[in-house]
Amino acid sequence: MTEKTHNIQEWAWSAGKKPISLFSSYNLQEVPSKSPLLFIGGMHGDEPEGVHLAEEWLNYLRGSSEELKPWILIPCINPDGYAKRQRTNGNSVDLNRNFPSKCWTSEHDKDRYFPGNSAGSEPETTAIVDLIKDVKPCQIIHFHSWKPMIVYSNQKAEMVARHFSETSKFELKNDIGYPTPGSLGEYAGNDLDIGVICIEEQDEMKVQELSTIFPRFKESLIWLVSLES
Repeated sequence: MTEKTHNIQEWAWSAGKKPISLFSSYNLQEVPSKSPLLFIGGMHGDEPEGVHLAEEWLNYLRGSSEELKPWILIPCINPDGYAKRQRTNGNSVDLNRNFPSKCWTSEHDKDRYFPGNSAGSEPETTAIVDLIKDVKPCQIIHFHSWKPMIVYSNQKAEMVARHFSETSKFELKNDIGYPTPGSLGEYAGNDLDIGVICIEEQDEMKVQELSTIFPRFKESLIWLVSLES
């Protein structure tokens, strides 16, 4: 790890009392010259492709000698679900339906989309909400897997999302195709006016295919954190 990388191994705790690590290019007690980029992996525990991408991206950032924009990266925000390969967290809550967005609702049609008993009820979402409030990120990029696409929330994210789409050859969309009340895109993108990008890799990839993920997004990720972008 380079000296420029800070690691908080117990930055937050999951519903199942598992530690959640956070890495950053600066001391979070200080205010950077520019608002940081926030990267999040593992929102859904049954999407290991997103965690793999986050970890590979972290390895690159830790080894980089270049001057980059301030960044924060959480490799796996849902360690409970990741350990069990289930979408939800330790309380069986879909974290990407639990954010306190204006459109949050307790209604859901499947157990895997259970939004919690109240908005922001889960320690994982509370940790992200507090982090966003404290650091005021300029863009949020979270890594998922379902169908290959780049989904953005808020026009502030369109240019960056288009770059990812062009370099990865993944379809660009400003809507995933169905309502997502309580999602990070709704909360941060639509309510807080922050550009949010959801990278959706192909799901259920074989182990030998995982090595193809980071190279697919490497160009845009490096461009995003470069000072010239």
